[in-house]
Amino acid sequence: MKVVIVGGVAGGAGTAARLRRNDENAEIIMLERGDYISYANCGLPYYVGGVITDKGALQLQTPERFHSRFRVDVRTGSEAVAVDTENKCVTVKHGEETYKETYDKLVLSPGAGPVRPSIPGMEENTVFTLRNIPDTYAIYDFVQSQKPASCAVIGAGFIGLEMAENLAEQGIQVSVVEGAAHVMPPIDLDMAHGVHNYIRAKGIELYLGQTCTAMDKEGVILKDGRKVKADMVILSIGVRPDTGFLKDSGIELGQRGEILVNEYMETSAKDVYALGDAVSVLHVVSQKQVLIPLASPANKQGRIVGDNLCGKKVAYKGSQGTSIMKFFDMTVAVTGEKEESLLACNRPFKKVITTSSSQAGYYPGGEMMTVKTLFDPESGVILGAQIVGGKGVDKRIDDLANAVRFGLTGYDLQEMELAYAPPFSSAKDPVNMAGYVIGNVMEGLMKPFYVEDLDQIPQEAICLDVRTDEEVAGGMIPGFIHIPLDSLRDRMNELDLKKEIYITCQIGLRGYLAQRILEQAGAKTWNLSGGYRFYEMMKNDKASMAAVAGMCTACGMEVEK
Repeated sequence: MKVVIVGGVAGGAGTAARLRRNDENAEIIMLERGDYISYANCGLPYYVGGVITDKGALQLQTPERFHSRFRVDVRTGSEAVAVDTENKCVTVKHGEETYKETYDKLVLSPGAGPVRPSIPGMEENTVFTLRNIPDTYAIYDFVQSQKPASCAVIGAGFIGLEMAENLAEQGIQVSVVEGAAHVMPPIDLDMAHGVHNYIRAKGIELYLGQTCTAMDKEGVILKDGRKVKADMVILSIGVRPDTGFLKDSGIELGQRGEILVNEYMETSAKDVYALGDAVSVLHVVSQKQVLIPLASPANKQGRIVGDNLCGKKVAYKGSQGTSIMKFFDMTVAVTGEKEESLLACNRPFKKVITTSSSQAGYYPGGEMMTVKTLFDPESGVILGAQIVGGKGVDKRIDDLANAVRFGLTGYDLQEMELAYAPPFSSAKDPVNMAGYVIGNVMEGLMKPFYVEDLDQIPQEAICLDVRTDEEVAGGMIPGFIHIPLDSLRDRMNELDLKKEIYITCQIGLRGYLAQRILEQAGAKTWNLSGGYRFYEMMKNDKASMAAVAGMCTACGMEVEK
């Protein structure tokens, strides 16, 4: 059996290695248009930032080592430019030479390339994208040799923010420009407020709802006419499947150029498989075909293709987009669906927002994390989760990713027996706490409302803040009255229990306790999910955005210039 593999990074190299383990006699040819194979894409920004100092550490395998271990004919600098599925051959360009390579089985793992739009004036500045090791070296060399004072990062996804962090660590003044209303598309706006505040706290300028319309040697020009100073520009506005060479192949492609495959990673053409960032896959929750360009799914798919090439029928059961990002000391993680996408497809859901410490409250060094959990209102099945915090976020998102993958409910989260010791967690882990709150909501013990609902509270309702005197001294939500929780039973006569009562505390727990007291006294109550802490994140973010836009933070009117 002769197998030709197009692409030599995660998916392609993984397929080749698995295939060799299954079949010692197979002839395996791996075509890679670049000079490097099996390199650590996700580590590239950290070489620019000086976290990774060894160039060789980015190369997980060299062509020589890979051939030695797996007896794969690795051909670097070899670009597949066309595929003929009828005659089962690939047209390959190597330098000035073009030749045809036949195959019995073909594996397509071309990946996805960065979107690089044509922007007026691009040639006047120094513009980079980040896809591979040469891109990384080019950015690093420019930073070291030219010593740029400022940089504009266009796009605030994972790579954009990671580059912003690492360039800022080099002493460069970084500005981030994002066309959407918030950074990091996999999370919702409400969870992004805290991220926005943290970005600004790190001295990085943030321009949201803005696009780059032009460039010159001094920087980039935004759609509202403002100019952002930049001695260099990083374009990080997304990727698209690198499948132009398949245009006339007969292999079925989607609207965005993605390769369409079945559950066995087979394309529409006989004996042709595809995997990685260039294919659409089934989303575990929505059951829709989606593009999820992540390393972990690509590696899993490589293992599956390596098995199926040898006659097995192993199905890829879909992806859920589990991902995580470090930004200085903040960690942002996500799994499953987000609220915005559930609303877009009219999928019923409910949500809870909880805040917990990464470890026992009495143990020093704990860091708070905010967990947003989405669940089916009838079954309680977990549909997705997002976490913003510091240490310990990675552990909790993995627990919640398993919940999404295996269809667990909020009650199952309650039952999870998770490792506990004061330096690592509390006896009620943040994942358990999310489960307890979900259970309370499903049983009607807690009726939540959300920061986006504050403007919709009926005028005749009572708005009650049950935090301490010290806490409310730092700020209150307008229109709320203050009765500390510990005084509530004694001061209940101050409240008209016939009216609806909307309650807040700092994070939601004491609000729930107040809710139980008042409900049993006959009142109808609502508890602010996420509490005042979550509201304050939103308030501070909106104030900063108004200030950047030249608006008065108090009234929203334009400031005289």
